[in-house]
Amino acid sequence: MQATHKAAVGLLALAVTLGLAGTAAAEPTLEGRAILPAATFALGPVSGTAIGGPAINGIPTPFASQPVQGFSAILKAEPGSYWVMPDNGYGAKANSADFLLRVYHVTPDFKTAKGGSGSVSVGDFVQLRDPDGKIPFPLTRSDRLLTGADFDIESIRKTKDGTLWFGDEFGPFLIHTDATGKVLEAPISLPGVFAPENPFRGATPANLPSSGGFEGMALSPDGKTLYPMLEKGVTGDPPQLRRINEFDVASERYTGRVWWYRLDPESVSIGDMTQLDENRFLVIERDNNQGAAAADKRIYLIDLRKFAPDGTLEKTLVLDLMNISDPAGISLPGRPGDIGLGTTFSFPYVTIEDVLPLDAERLLVVNDNNFPFSTGRNPALPDYDDFIVVRTGSLKNGD
Repeated sequence: MQATHKAAVGLLALAVTLGLAGTAAAEPTLEGRAILPAATFALGPVSGTAIGGPAINGIPTPFASQPVQGFSAILKAEPGSYWVMPDNGYGAKANSADFLLRVYHVTPDFKTAKGGSGSVSVGDFVQLRDPDGKIPFPLTRSDRLLTGADFDIESIRKTKDGTLWFGDEFGPFLIHTDATGKVLEAPISLPGVFAPENPFRGATPANLPSSGGFEGMALSPDGKTLYPMLEKGVTGDPPQLRRINEFDVASERYTGRVWWYRLDPESVSIGDMTQLDENRFLVIERDNNQGAAAADKRIYLIDLRKFAPDGTLEKTLVLDLMNISDPAGISLPGRPGDIGLGTTFSFPYVTIEDVLPLDAERLLVVNDNNFPFSTGRNPALPDYDDFIVVRTGSLKNGD
């Protein structure tokens, strides 16, 4: 599979040379990298009491405080810093009741060809909470701090009024909070779609698989429209097709408009969706493998105005995350047993759920390390949070 995509990249480069493409293509190149160690913790109560133990991948369980892990979304903060959002914690409603839902402020010091420590510092956090009782179903904690047993948040956007919108998988819901993480209103459901964990479902059969709700969610540049994207298919949807919904922020209603995105045959889900401009978006696709078995980890560009013959969105490969050039050796040295480092750098993680455009040529990509479970970089060690800056070539709008 990697060879197939290498060939495709080579053909694209040839087409550019011959004048058959409108913009110059370049080999994706690693420009910066920073690592947040797997065992990074923040203040808070004991966590991980329901995930097994007494150790997982060498990490003793439970944890004395809250792990800073599992990043499923990223936003820009002040220059050089970011807000990163963990998901529900340990992958399921049943084992994440002691994982608090937060958004952390981080500052990477990227290692580049010119230097840099390659470390990530963790600052303050925003704690999601519902002190005013806006959520109309029981919560795990009496103090109404939100946990991974209440929601599985996978995406975040900040609108122009400074409030935050979260995409959740358990409803699937949209959750609206103020800038401090206080819930402003009841969670907003996607009409006609019910995950097994949806507390409003009653006797209605679930028509969405568990952990199949809103994975990626883009925001239009004017801040008026959200585009939440389902990770998995609704019962009856064509195989490999995923829905992108349109949500009007001002009226807080779905417009009913839907676009269809077709996954590669090898992919099992999308990892993120983010906006480039008014019409163009980036989507991460992934298989369900890690380490030496990982193969399908790609970022595609879509344009909501452009369609394939079957009516699905036309997509263009932007970055094969398993084939990134590292001529400066930024990824080295590694630890004994590490894979995917050196001249050809790869991102062999099972879940990659964060992509952020930095400018017209560069992307910031971060994995979800599923601490302490995933071992994509090294079969003997739990994954760290890997922040990489990749120069992809031009992402400028050619229209």
